[in-house]
Amino acid sequence: MDATQPATAQRHSGADLIIHLLERQGVEIVAGIPGGALLPLYEALGRSTRIRHVLARHEQAAGFIAQGMARITGKAGVCFATSGPGVTNVVTALADAKLDSIPLVCIAGQVPTTLIGTDAFQEVPTVDMVRPITKASFFVRHADELWRVLPEAFRSAEGGRPGPVLVDVPKDVQLQLATTEPFDSAPARDGDAASISRLDSSYSFDLAAQLIHAAQRPVLYVGGGIVKARAHAAIRELAERAGLPVTSTLMALGALPAGHELDIGMLGMHGARYTNMIIEECDLLIAIGARFDDRATGNPKKFAPHARIIHIDIDPREFGKIKPADVAICADAGVAVHELLKRVPLTRRTLWQSRVQQLRQGHPLRTPGIRELCSPYGIVQAIGALAPADAIVTTDVGQHQMWVAQRFPFARPDRWLTSGGLGTMGFGLPAAIGAALVAPEATTLCFTGDGSLLMNVQELATLAELDLNVKIVLLDNAALGLVRQQQELFYQRRFVASQFSRPSQFVAIAQAFGIPALDLGEQAEPHGALSHALSTRGPVLIRVPIAATQHVLPMVAPGAANIEALDHATEPLEECQ
Repeated sequence: MDATQPATAQRHSGADLIIHLLERQGVEIVAGIPGGALLPLYEALGRSTRIRHVLARHEQAAGFIAQGMARITGKAGVCFATSGPGVTNVVTALADAKLDSIPLVCIAGQVPTTLIGTDAFQEVPTVDMVRPITKASFFVRHADELWRVLPEAFRSAEGGRPGPVLVDVPKDVQLQLATTEPFDSAPARDGDAASISRLDSSYSFDLAAQLIHAAQRPVLYVGGGIVKARAHAAIRELAERAGLPVTSTLMALGALPAGHELDIGMLGMHGARYTNMIIEECDLLIAIGARFDDRATGNPKKFAPHARIIHIDIDPREFGKIKPADVAICADAGVAVHELLKRVPLTRRTLWQSRVQQLRQGHPLRTPGIRELCSPYGIVQAIGALAPADAIVTTDVGQHQMWVAQRFPFARPDRWLTSGGLGTMGFGLPAAIGAALVAPEATTLCFTGDGSLLMNVQELATLAELDLNVKIVLLDNAALGLVRQQQELFYQRRFVASQFSRPSQFVAIAQAFGIPALDLGEQAEPHGALSHALSTRGPVLIRVPIAATQHVLPMVAPGAANIEALDHATEPLEECQ
């Protein structure tokens, strides 16, 4: 043996090598469901003392559990999926991670290499199928390739703009014996690989700082990139130093804590009227880690029409995609903000701050029913007041998501988990499970709707088995609420396939899965029942009856400008008795 070869080096099967390499990456929890093409990997997992496996009840949910872990830790979450339907089930979670830039590594089983291309049992062309919705994908032809592929999968998932990576491993490759560790095999995790950024020249930052200093009516527009970079503290420092009102996309809520004098809230389709009016009047828009999504901009030709634009993003493909930038800087958000802090002087913008306050007072966010517990804003307000400051908040997708976005008192953006780009119903519960797995001492709140909860309702079994401190707040209007709302507002009130003629009995369903549950509409003292449910450790489902006629407003109609949003009309409320 070569004298330089480690004396302790051993030969591994492909399956053992995968587990070994996951352990070297520091992976402690994986979510998945076993199947025939993955049984060698599961057999190897059974010998590991360092990795805990969480049995999901659906592969899509396994992907979202991994996402929940990743969104809290900033490190790649890991899920397993077997070949065929296992992989096709996890596709939605991969696409969701791609659009929200979430680091995720999915290890997929595949039929033996000798059967590939024969339409074998549970064979699908996995890599071809997922290539457009992953940051990278690998097909492993021999166990020796795993020494390179697994570390590369993590570097790709976590580095630069994060995203999902899939590694497709045929069953016979899992059984093959790999050679001893190559001399050039990668270390456990390339320490700073996830934070390496592409900085433009100093000139670009100098120019950006000059524009910020010269602006009379600037606005700082922040997106999910500041969460990935954990840059919210630096964003606050920059805003306070330069007197910049801060607006957030859905993904960056909490960038400034609720109530901060410079926080002007969420912009866009469901943003407050004053927020969109402030952007309408601004003369400089500083976009950091945001991609000018259509839900944020409305009609892009009418978005920030008087403003010069500074656009900072780690992905150069975002520049000019929606709005042309006067200054475009390719950089990690955290690094970029610190570069600006070196250059931007302390500035007081008294006139602009006065105008911002005038617009805020004249065109406030209306939240009808705020004192009614069984109203959308009332329940969000009540839970926000009762929840610990470090609570983790997840949502599904729909009206409840927007009510939470508008009203919950977010203290920090890295405890806020929602599906933004893909808008996936069914995200909230498994993501909450993943978050609670890596932050078990925290209270995790999962706001959901009846339509969304039904998408992954089977994960109530997973939650009951794990006994995590997850509080499911179900806003139940017996409808696909946001679809119904758009049918009412824009489609001549033709409520086709948006209302449930036979509503589900969610309290009974939760209890059947082993989850304690209560219906606030049936409580003699609903405030006391809510407080007790939130303060008692362990899982619980809290059903909140909501009238289907309740709307989430303001709302920008398709093709309209943000300042043309529809606003609240008087709506009936259903009170808790």
